[in-house]
Amino acid sequence: MTKFNEPTAQQIADEKLYTQMGLREDEYDKVVELLGRQPNYTETGIFASMWSEHCSYKTSKTFLRQFNSKGERVLMGPGEGAGVVDIGDNEAVVFKVESHNSPSAVAPFHGAATGIGGILRDIVSIGSTPIALVNSLRFGELDNDNSKWLLKEATDGLQFYGNTMEISAVTGEVEFDERFQGRPLVNAMAVGLINHDDIQKGLAQGVGNKVVYAGLETGKDGILGASFSSEELGEDRKVEIPDTQEGYPEIGKRLMHATLEAIKHDKLVGIQDMGAAGLTSSSAEMAAKGGYGIEMHLDKVPVSDDTISPFEMMLSETQERMLLVVEDGSEEEFLKIFEKHDLPAAVIGEVTEGESLVLYYEGEKYADLPTEHLENAPEVILEGKERELDEARVDYSNEDLVDVFKQLIHHPTLGDKSYIYNKFDRKEDTLQGSGFGAGIVRIGDSNKAIAVAIDGKGRYVEADPYNGGKETVLHAFRTTLATGALPIAMTDGLNYGNPENKEMYEIIKQSTKGMAEASVAVNTPVISGNVSLYNETKDGPVLPTPIIGMVGLIEDVTYLTERFVKEGDSIYVVGELTPEFSGSQIEKLVDNTVRHTERTVDLDKEYARGMELRQLLLDGDLEKIAPIGRGGFIIKLAQLLSHYDLGADVQLDVRGDLLFSETAGTYIVVGKKGLNIKDAVEIGTVTGENFKVKAEGLELDLPMSEVKELYETAITSRLN
Repeated sequence: MTKFNEPTAQQIADEKLYTQMGLREDEYDKVVELLGRQPNYTETGIFASMWSEHCSYKTSKTFLRQFNSKGERVLMGPGEGAGVVDIGDNEAVVFKVESHNSPSAVAPFHGAATGIGGILRDIVSIGSTPIALVNSLRFGELDNDNSKWLLKEATDGLQFYGNTMEISAVTGEVEFDERFQGRPLVNAMAVGLINHDDIQKGLAQGVGNKVVYAGLETGKDGILGASFSSEELGEDRKVEIPDTQEGYPEIGKRLMHATLEAIKHDKLVGIQDMGAAGLTSSSAEMAAKGGYGIEMHLDKVPVSDDTISPFEMMLSETQERMLLVVEDGSEEEFLKIFEKHDLPAAVIGEVTEGESLVLYYEGEKYADLPTEHLENAPEVILEGKERELDEARVDYSNEDLVDVFKQLIHHPTLGDKSYIYNKFDRKEDTLQGSGFGAGIVRIGDSNKAIAVAIDGKGRYVEADPYNGGKETVLHAFRTTLATGALPIAMTDGLNYGNPENKEMYEIIKQSTKGMAEASVAVNTPVISGNVSLYNETKDGPVLPTPIIGMVGLIEDVTYLTERFVKEGDSIYVVGELTPEFSGSQIEKLVDNTVRHTERTVDLDKEYARGMELRQLLLDGDLEKIAPIGRGGFIIKLAQLLSHYDLGADVQLDVRGDLLFSETAGTYIVVGKKGLNIKDAVEIGTVTGENFKVKAEGLELDLPMSEVKELYETAITSRLN
């Protein structure tokens, strides 16, 4: 193996070169023990990627086992490229969320674009046609030039890929906080539609069946990207920042159409996207799941650089690629499919007896590794440490609450996001798009539709990991049912800092426990997900930000055309506004902190209240359901009325500062006068031009035009 001037196995051991690939010393020693020999250069790189946190979930596995993935609608749960849920009529939806945080921190345009490309290939590889994109984003405050640059570049990258693929971004959520300065979070979710009979899995089975490479030629981009994404983004990182992967959506579109055609072929055995760790993960995972081995001849791999080595070939994360296993003798038929779509494709190997990944290049063996070892990274169980609790602040009544309102409604987290979502094209099947609430997409020509929501509550999780985890699930649940949809399943994206920090480890432990319990309580199994750890800079970790993407089913969309908020409608607040300020936006604005105190969540009450309100909407008693979240009652009311270009005249018999409280399970609903809704109080009416809100110690009377100006310029005024 002198052709590529690579270090010998002994040099790798003596000089500890494996640490530069992301392997710890104890992990390298385990590799040697499992193999009964020292791994060579290519083998070391393969282990480093497959055993990275990004690919193996070695630290998070213990927490992921808490999640329930079973349900009467679940057709396929975690373990494949995406989960699949039945929606009736032999149809199903396929969906998953994926993070692209590390690439987006370094090259935000391409990092965000390839995030979209990757998640689309995940759902396409199952056999589904994409029908919706959803984004969950985090940036630093927009008083910082780097944050402005990251926002513009990342959202431009999302727009570039999604619009070229002609897939609507139907909703999303964005938060701005100094804790994300220099380390944005870019999470993308994709939803696809499939018939039950077309569901595919990533399996390699049948001795002699052929391994087919399809898509863009392999280059030297993104090498060791999985290992890079499993470290902190600091000055002392061991793994070098890889060359940035670039997305090519025009090629991605051709690959999507070719893949969907190939999936219809009865000689297809299995298919998988080449995502993190590229050819390594796709081949090893397909072999392991199928219970067979794979032998590949890497000199047959289509490449864009003749100097690329087997090591680089296996670990490249070049985009727009798929790996297929097809029945022996049918390979030419598949090559013709990809040739028809003007895509490179080649037979590069075959399925073998045993369960090993064996690699050759020009007749020389470069790797011989049991896939069971690659797929079973040593699980990491660490020790957590609970933080000391702070004294809760329960009173902001001495603040200038009118000024607080103006500042909050003008903050980018709470203000209008049209700067972002107007970049995305909207297709005719999008019945409700970005702007306010969940996205709604019609299913074909039927009256069925799906609602899609996504949310994360980093400040709540920072304040109270256990209950904050519950609230992350619950707010996605509330947002989904607010459309009238029945929430049916969810996907999770777990974004945290360094788990080797004891306090961070405990946050992960407690928040995932809360999420798991809430998922069961609201009957939404977890069918897919993603974990992204080590989201830190030299200044510390990001806010712990697990996010939930949820899908709901609407059996008949007819009622959607009959729901309009209008002057004269009554406004109700549902649930008691209590002094729940830990993790709130008023706490951030006034005190610039997150107090570590307990937040109150009642899972049984949440489910019962949500389902009751949903039924009232379906029965025609309500025009709108708006869950109260960031900023509290008064901000949610202002956002709602800005969306409809209306005003309000309301009076609440509570302290004025409680209108900024972020109490779990509370809602604003708009509907007929005199409704008898459990735990609800009728507080006023929808009006024309003014925004009037009165409570103890707060009397707000502003022209709605002024409120809208503050709301609509929250982001744009900071970018000029």
